Amino acid sequence: MQDSGNGQLKTENGLVKAVLFDLDGTFADTAPDLAAALNHVRACRDLLPLPLEVLRPQASHGSAGLLKVGMNVTPDAPDYDALRDIFLDHYANNICVHTQLFAGMSDLVAELERRSIPWGIVTNKPDIYTRPLMLALGMASRAACLVSGDTCANAKPHAEPMLKACELIKVAPEHCLYLGDDIRDMQAANASTMRGIIAAYGYISSDAVLENWQAHAIINHPVELLDLLPL
Repeated sequence: MQDSGNGQLKTENGLVKAVLFDLDGTFADTAPDLAAALNHVRACRDLLPLPLEVLRPQASHGSAGLLKVGMNVTPDAPDYDALRDIFLDHYANNICVHTQLFAGMSDLVAELERRSIPWGIVTNKPDIYTRPLMLALGMASRAACLVSGDTCANAKPHAEPMLKACELIKVAPEHCLYLGDDIRDMQAANASTMRGIIAAYGYISSDAVLENWQAHAIINHPVELLDLLPL
């Protein structure tokens, strides 16, 4: 990506025309409710709760990542399905108790809308959780698209959900920015010719080497994205 001369990111065919977001760890801070679901599983097995700071880095990896850290089980374990069902049932019924938009995200979205720049969500979270959560946050009707982990045959890091979002918002991928907090987000962005931006404020482990993620920029706060957009 090149600088347009005033701090904006410019593609070969013009300025950015749309912004897409990962959900967990980028658009919304869902870790508290995901951690609560994991600790509910632990309580069902007479285990003490784990602190949020231990579980937060795994929040972008869904039930599998959290169950691995919190219960030391992987999908091939005999009791994995039962534990996952407990986790998902609790999460579905408590999906937006403590979850909220990251600080500054509401301002970013409002400014995108003021500039008539469409925005949407591309997440690996299943649609059964994506839509209720976005509704609870009051953002579902404002998003130009909601592409979930099961919307397409393939999830991120595959390009398919990214291209589906472009189809829905009617913007070519080379005119889109994609903000995410996981390496697979940058892989999906690159695979679809979008410009990947790392949300360094998200659920990133302390040993991650962001310079190796092949992103076009790194931001530490949502509103910093505005510096990369057309005025």
